[in-house]
Amino acid sequence: MIDTTMLGAIERYLKQAIVDKNAMVASSALVAGAHLINLSPEVIRRWVNEVQEAIHSTCDMVQYHALALLHEIKRHDRLAVSKMVIQLGGNARVTNMSSPLAICLLIRYITDTLKGENADRILSTPAGRSAYQFLELSLKHRSDAVIYEAAKSLCSLPSVEDRDLGPAIAVLQLLLSSPKMALRLAAMRTLSAVAMAKPSAVTKCNDDMESLVNDNNRLIATYAITTLLKTGSESSVDRLMKQISSFMNDISDEFKVVVVHAIQELCLKYPLKHRVLVGFLANFLREEGGFEFKKAIVDAIVLLIDAIPETKESSLFHLCEFIEDCEFTALSTQILFLIGSLGPTTQIPARYIRFIYNRLILENAIIRAAAINALAKFAMEVSSLRLSVSVLLRRSLCDEDDEVRDRAMLSLRILGYDIIETPPSENQATTDTIASIFSTPSLPLSTLARILDQSDEMSTIMNDPDLAIDYTSLAKYESQAIKNQQLASGNGPTNNNYGGEMTSGKLNSSASQQIRGIPQLASLGKIIKSSDKIELTESETEYVVECVKHITDDNHILLECSITNTVSDQLLKNVRVSLNSTDATYTTVLSIPIPVLQYNTSAQTWVLLKPEADAVFGSPAQFVAELEFFVLEGEIDEIDPDEEGFAEEYPLEDLEISIADFMIHSKITNFREEWESIPRTQEILQKYALQFRDMSSAIHAIVMYLGMQPVDNTDSVDPSSTQHTIHLAGIYLANVRVFVRAQVQVDPSAGSVLKMAVRSDELDVAQLVSASIK
Repeated sequence: MIDTTMLGAIERYLKQAIVDKNAMVASSALVAGAHLINLSPEVIRRWVNEVQEAIHSTCDMVQYHALALLHEIKRHDRLAVSKMVIQLGGNARVTNMSSPLAICLLIRYITDTLKGENADRILSTPAGRSAYQFLELSLKHRSDAVIYEAAKSLCSLPSVEDRDLGPAIAVLQLLLSSPKMALRLAAMRTLSAVAMAKPSAVTKCNDDMESLVNDNNRLIATYAITTLLKTGSESSVDRLMKQISSFMNDISDEFKVVVVHAIQELCLKYPLKHRVLVGFLANFLREEGGFEFKKAIVDAIVLLIDAIPETKESSLFHLCEFIEDCEFTALSTQILFLIGSLGPTTQIPARYIRFIYNRLILENAIIRAAAINALAKFAMEVSSLRLSVSVLLRRSLCDEDDEVRDRAMLSLRILGYDIIETPPSENQATTDTIASIFSTPSLPLSTLARILDQSDEMSTIMNDPDLAIDYTSLAKYESQAIKNQQLASGNGPTNNNYGGEMTSGKLNSSASQQIRGIPQLASLGKIIKSSDKIELTESETEYVVECVKHITDDNHILLECSITNTVSDQLLKNVRVSLNSTDATYTTVLSIPIPVLQYNTSAQTWVLLKPEADAVFGSPAQFVAELEFFVLEGEIDEIDPDEEGFAEEYPLEDLEISIADFMIHSKITNFREEWESIPRTQEILQKYALQFRDMSSAIHAIVMYLGMQPVDNTDSVDPSSTQHTIHLAGIYLANVRVFVRAQVQVDPSAGSVLKMAVRSDELDVAQLVSASIK
C-alpha cells in the first residue's frame, strides 16, 4: 500500500518505532523496513543508526529482525558486510546478543565472509581470528540450534585442517545421540558431507553412526550407512552390505542413488572386495526402481570395469542379464555398446551373442539398431564368430525398420559377405577398413557435419584438387580453415578458457584497433594471445586498476592497464604503472602514460616488456607494481590542469607472468595418439610437493596455472578421491605442441604430490613448462 512518496511522509514515525520500548512495535517496524527496502532502498539505508541500536535490544525477536535488516542494508557493500559481521562476532558479549536465531543468522553471515574471495587474508587479521573464535565459542552455547549451526559452519570453511575440525566433529557426535530426530538428521547429514572430503576426521563417530543404521527414520539410516561406507574399514564391508539390504526397499530412489555412489567409492577404495560390491549392485539392477537409480548402478559398474579390470567378465554378464528385462531404452543401448566394445576381448566372447541376438527379436527399433552394431563388432574382432554373426545379421535384412535394415546391410558389406550368399566375397574388407567404420570418429559429429557442408571449399583451402575426403584430410582442413580465418582477422588462435567461454586468447577488435592507432606501438608484432582482465586493486579502492597481457609474435609482452579515478576532488596527471622485477627475466622498454585522468573516467596506460638477452621468452616472472602519478586537488571545476601537482605512488597487487600467458588451448580428440606422436626423448618427468589438501583444488590450480586444455573429460574430479590423472593439451606461442600427463595424489593431512610428464615438439619448451610449476 505504501509508495515512495508516502514513505517519505511516514519515515520519521517508522524510525521512532524501531527504537520503541515495546518489542512488538520495534519488531514490526523492522519487518516493514525489510519489505520496503526493495521499494525505496535509499530511504531505508538512512535508518542504519536506529537499526544498529535495535540490535542491542533485550528482546530476542527484535535482535533477529534488526540483524537481518542491517545485513540487507549493507549487502551490496562487501567490505561493509565483512566489517559488520566480524565486529559483531568478535564483540558478541559486548552486543549482549541473546537471541539463538539472531546468533544463528550471525554465524551464517560470518561463514559467508570467511568463505569469500579474501578468506585467507581475513583469517590472518585480528578481527578475523576473533570471528573464528566466536564460532568455536558458539559450540558451547545453551541452544542446540546455535551449537549445530556453529559446528556446520566450522566444517564448511575452506582449507580447514583435520585437527581444527575436532571440536565441531565432537559436537556433531553428541548430537547423534539426541532424542530429537531433527538434530540427529542434521548432524548425520553434516557428517556425511564432511566424510566426502575428509573421511579420516569422521572415523571416530563410526560407533555412533552404526547405532543409527536401524533408526526409525530411513533418511537418518541412509546417511549413516553411506557415511560408514566412506569411513569404514575393509573388514566391515560384508556386514555393511547386509545392513543396507535390509532397508534399501524402504527409501526413495534419490537416496538409493546416494548409496550406489558410496558403494562405488568403497569398491575403488578396497578393490579386493569387488565381487561382493559388484554383486550387490547387480542384485538391485533386477529390483524395482526408476531410471536414475538404474542408470546410477550401470554407470557405477562401467566405471568399476575401467578402474578394476578383474571385474570385467562378471560385470558384463550382470549387465547382459539386466538387459533381458530392462524397460529403459537408453540403458539398453548403452549396455549394448559396452558389450560390443569389451565383449570380444573376454575369454569366451560367444557367450554374449545370445543376449545381443535376443534384443533383435524382442526389443524396439532403437535397441535393435544398437544390437546390429554390437554384433558387427564381434564379427570384426573375433574371426571365428564372423560366419555365425553374418547369419544373424542376414535375418535382420527384412526388419520393418529402415535403420535396422540399413545397418545390417552395411555390416554385411563391410565384413565382406554377400547379402544372399553365405561365403565371403573376394572383396572382403580388411581389418583396418572394418575398424575405421566402427571406431569413434576422430572429429566431433557437429564439426564433421559443418565441414562436409563446406566440402566444395576443401580443395581450394588445402591446395589439392584431387583431395580424398577421409578423417585425416577433414582434420587437416579444419585446422587450416581456423588458421586462415585467424590470419584474415589479425587475431591469434582462440582459447577455450577453463570453466568459461571461448574468450581468452582472442583479441577483441576494439583493443586491436586501439593498439594499432598508437604511434609508439605501430611497429609491434602481431598479437597471438591476450589474457583475461586481471584486477591489480580491489573494485572499492580510490584508484581501480585492471590489466590485460598481450603476447606478440616478435617476443614482446604488452601490458594494457586500464585505470579509473574514483576520487571526486582529484585530477591525476602523467599516470603510469611502474614495474620492478624480482628477477632479471624481462625489462621495460616502453611506458606510455595517461596525460590527464579526471574523476569517474577510465583510460589506458601501456607498458611494453621484452626478455633480457640471456632470458627465454615465455619464462615465468613476477613484478612489484606501483601506480605513479601527479595529483591536483580541489573542486573539479576549479582545478587548473596546467598546474604540476604533487607526485604520488599507489601500491598495486603483484603482477605475475606465467606459462599460461603464452599457452593456447588445443582441442584434440585422441590424446594417446597425439602423445605417442612425440618421441620419448622429448619428454620431461618431474615430481612436486603442493600445498593443496583436496583433489578439486589441486586439479583446478594445475589447469589454471598451465593454461592448457583438459582432454577426455579428465578434469572431472571426484572430491573424495585421493588419486587422479589429468591429460592436458596446448600450443605454445601458437606453433609448438605441448602435452601433459599429470598424476596428483592427495593426503588431507600432509598436502599433495604432483607427478608430471611433459612432451613437446621442442625439448626446451617441455623443460620450460615442467619448470614453471612452483
